[in-house]
Amino acid sequence: MKFRPLHDRVVVRRIESAQKTAGGIIIPDTAQEKPQEGEVLAVGAGARDESGAIIAMDVKVGDHILFGKWSGTEVKIDGEDLLIMKESDIMGVLEGCAGSKSKKCAA
Repeated sequence: MKFRPLHDRVVVRRIESAQKTAGGIIIPDTAQEKPQEGEVLAVGAGARDESGAIIAMDVKVGDHILFGKWSGTEVKIDGEDLLIMKESDIMGVLEGCAGSKSKKCAA
């Protein structure tokens, strides 16, 4: 199933953080905080201003982003846990792999 968000909404997949600390201590799932980093999977067309013109989105599919701890609404699409949030909930885009915990960047 394909899902297309409307207006200024974004579909995000959380990027899982490391399962152990730098000292080698394994952190159980129940003690871990939910990651605040994700990958954009789909974006809407953008919000409309007062005159009806569409304001283009600043994020695009594939961007790695940082968002607030309580941002978005959790949904399950095709068995995958995703977040749908407004673009205004996104704090910024991670450029390159610096600071990213993504499995793609680790390679």
